[in-house]
Amino acid sequence: MSISLLLEMSASTDPDRTAVVSDDVRVTVGDLARIADRGAARIVATGASRVAYVGTGGIMLPLLIFSSAQAGTAFTPLNYRLGESALLELIDRLPEPLVVADAEYVDVVRRSGRPVIESSEFLASLDEPLDDADAAATEIDPDDVAVVLFTSGTTSRPKAVELTHANLTSYIMGTVEFASADPEDAVLICVPPYHIAGVGAALSNLYAGRRMVYLRKFDPAGWLDLVLGEAITNATVVPTMLDRIIGVLDEEPRALPTLRTLAYGGSKVPLPLVRRTLELLPDVGLVNAYGLTETSSTIAVLTPEDHWAARDSDDPAVVRRLGSVGRPVPGIELEIRGDDGGQVPHGETGELFIRGAQVSGKYSDIGSVLDADGWFPTRDIAAFDEEGYLYIGGRSDDTIIRGGENIAPAELEDVLVEHPQVRSVAVVGVDDAEWGQAIVAVVVPVSGEAPEPDDLRAYVRDRLRGSRTPDRVVFRTDLPTTPTGKLLRRVLVDELRPARAE
Repeated sequence: MSISLLLEMSASTDPDRTAVVSDDVRVTVGDLARIADRGAARIVATGASRVAYVGTGGIMLPLLIFSSAQAGTAFTPLNYRLGESALLELIDRLPEPLVVADAEYVDVVRRSGRPVIESSEFLASLDEPLDDADAAATEIDPDDVAVVLFTSGTTSRPKAVELTHANLTSYIMGTVEFASADPEDAVLICVPPYHIAGVGAALSNLYAGRRMVYLRKFDPAGWLDLVLGEAITNATVVPTMLDRIIGVLDEEPRALPTLRTLAYGGSKVPLPLVRRTLELLPDVGLVNAYGLTETSSTIAVLTPEDHWAARDSDDPAVVRRLGSVGRPVPGIELEIRGDDGGQVPHGETGELFIRGAQVSGKYSDIGSVLDADGWFPTRDIAAFDEEGYLYIGGRSDDTIIRGGENIAPAELEDVLVEHPQVRSVAVVGVDDAEWGQAIVAVVVPVSGEAPEPDDLRAYVRDRLRGSRTPDRVVFRTDLPTTPTGKLLRRVLVDELRPARAE
């Protein structure tokens, strides 16, 4: 089964429904199916083995996803925010690509020496009628690669994750009911096109029957204006976006009467921010979605009901679930394994392993990293509570080893971020001659506040074991993150090395 079937099903059911709103472009489902056919024919005519896209998305994302699928060509959206050398290096890793680029990126990508088409030119060329002889009639194997996404490379060289048609259709059909949306439903999509959440949003919302409204360049005021102007019912944001939206609402509260659900994910969201969101948007159902590129998007969800229950409960176990990522989605199996490879009991931490039809675990040039039984090692430290709620404690690579003791940065971060003078915090380990690694807390204070390092250290010591107390506290105006909100710990470690050596 090809992911193009998702579009075919939608077009045959309700071709006149508005599928995409992007700036001044409005496209029906039938129109999207028609231009995707023509896009596929154009791709086939180029002889390309891969379609790459460098741009901010909008109509181009679903169009190129489905055009590439029907042409039997894998699609790779690239991070347009990368510097020139990094972007050209990724293009160079693609086999015989056709590069489609928004106007502002064309000059840079032309330096790759690969065939390049400007997005507006590609879109305009699809107005020409399609002759039967030009149609793309490519046979698709479900195990063919549909989408290749590069990881963010926050700790190493970006890896090229291969997602097959079977991976993606398994995720969509296992988690979304076809044509289940109400006629007025509209989703606001502002996650970048090169992120798995962007690809998943295009597929899942089309399949559900929601009108997809794109905000190609995020700003919180523009996001709020679109929610009101387009009567948005559903939206997905990354943590940095949520923080900025709530910052605006803090200063100028306003009602969002049509918004029913607001999903967040991509990296950990501080609990004070989640609680403030619940206060400012009490009638909006929050959804914490946890997933990875290698798992075709979401594998666990903390539902609106879970959020409301945690907000309203006096039971500490229920309140604590606000810090979890919820329970597995249908079709997904999870295991948490200790150092010996065996499963650990609920309440104990270990490495999270995932298995299911939507799980790829395969990389270009590397191959599959699934074990013999099909389990994918996430390298995320995790634990289940007694009710099966999943808690993510950070990456195993981030573990600090101080005096022979393993310390998860998230354990300290969860404490420090609750301090009234702390806006955000990251905890890292730096080389230390005495302890092997020293614990350094990098703190962004609340505006106008100047916390004392010793007070913050005492705050942690009072709540955790003494060995968890930061050796040092340093201050920053903000934390370095990727555009999707992932913390760049290596940047902090590099900054702190000279201070350690003095």
